[in-house]
Amino acid sequence: MLSRLRESKFKIITMLFGLVLAVFIVALLICVVAHTTPQALITSFISGEIQFAIRLSLITSVISTIFCVIVSVPAAYALARYHFPGKIILNTILDAPLALPPLVAGVGLLILFGTTSFGKGLTEAGIKFVFTPQGIILAQFFVNMPFMFRVLRSTFQGINPRYEYVAQTLGSTEAAAFWRVTLPMARDGLMAGAIITWCRGIGEFGAALMVAGATRLQTETLPISLYLNMSCGELPLAIAAATILIAISLISLFMFEKLSGFARVF
Repeated sequence: MLSRLRESKFKIITMLFGLVLAVFIVALLICVVAHTTPQALITSFISGEIQFAIRLSLITSVISTIFCVIVSVPAAYALARYHFPGKIILNTILDAPLALPPLVAGVGLLILFGTTSFGKGLTEAGIKFVFTPQGIILAQFFVNMPFMFRVLRSTFQGINPRYEYVAQTLGSTEAAAFWRVTLPMARDGLMAGAIITWCRGIGEFGAALMVAGATRLQTETLPISLYLNMSCGELPLAIAAATILIAISLISLFMFEKLSGFARVF
């Protein structure tokens, strides 16, 4: 009886910590959303600046997510299935953008694509990243690729390789077994990774600011719109951008949890 009572107290205490954290987060979100009137919020939503920021955020985040998927699928599969010298080092390098502050990543991208002979060569060829929407895509890709990579790597590690071996004994090549067996089984993880990568792409600020700058109606995504309008005292527009970002984040995280389970993936 005493043991059960102690277990019950421990359970209640741990749940209270979770509840306190949840209340704190909800309070912060409500403070942002409720800091303006509904009429001012609606007026801001339909303004040309916010509409432009929404479009640019959607376009750049979708494109960067597609690039993240294209690169991460083969890389994650190789590091989940194969053993080779330097695997730990390669894993560490691919995860490095997670640990780098976005501003540092942005400075590195700005130098690489702006001042080096490589960057100047791309500019002369008509491929310009600095202070352009393409720079936003580049920043989103670099910063968010590790999220897609980690989700897919965990997904592939969770799929028993025997399915591939059986497919190969039935006449499939290694590549065919991957496309016909493994990749369809990784569908939920792929979708979950794409959702969280897209969500973070829309919210990317630091690296995008360094590479693409903060120019109204040119490189103005939702986070940059929030930054510009807060700097100028345009609170309704800033709150509108923040509200959209909050809504996107909550919906995306719910879908991510539904598809994969955060604890299992990370």
